Amino acid sequence: MKNLARRIDAALPQTQCTRCGYPDCAQYAQAIAQGEAEINQCPPGGREGIQRLASITGQPVKPLNTHFGIEGALTVAVIDEDWCIGCTLCIKACPTDAILGSNKQMHTVIEPYCTGCELCIPVCPVDCISLDTVSENRTGWQAWSEAQAGQAKKRYIQRTQRLKRESVAQDVALEAKARMKLADLEAHSLHTDTDTLNKKREVIAAALERARSRRGQQRP
Repeated sequence: MKNLARRIDAALPQTQCTRCGYPDCAQYAQAIAQGEAEINQCPPGGREGIQRLASITGQPVKPLNTHFGIEGALTVAVIDEDWCIGCTLCIKACPTDAILGSNKQMHTVIEPYCTGCELCIPVCPVDCISLDTVSENRTGWQAWSEAQAGQAKKRYIQRTQRLKRESVAQDVALEAKARMKLADLEAHSLHTDTDTLNKKREVIAAALERARSRRGQQRP
């Protein structure tokens, strides 16, 4: 099953657009391998993508399910820098780290890394992101290359790993702060009542235990 899922994943365009109904291409591939999803739910792959998946799974070719979208040309996001307010919401939404910028600073799209996933558009509060077609009349896999798919997958994996490292680092920092307060709660609290301080100790200790348990679950 794992090998089948890997083969299916390798046949997907890796836009990570979530249009298939799954969080990323890998989870869609896993769902197909387990018989939980159809092979015609990937608009970026289009008809050729369905043919690839049919060949791998042995299922018959079927039309793209338009509930998930339609096959189209490759697009890239463009930010109107005159209207961008630097909220960073598009940066957080981009699955391939294709948007450059920082808080309250103008953002810009790194075109070669954009997969046209469109995930940045609905989160923009000032509607300053549009899409430019870059493949003329070519659609699906005719508008997308194996090299682009490989690059998108690599950048998505790198982003996922970075976010995980940042989350762990933040948890460790918060835990260290909590332990410091717990060690000398009286000095870090406005309260002096013994019962109140004991309740705070219990709350902090319980939070630390949850953090320890969560870290244990995250280990491979």
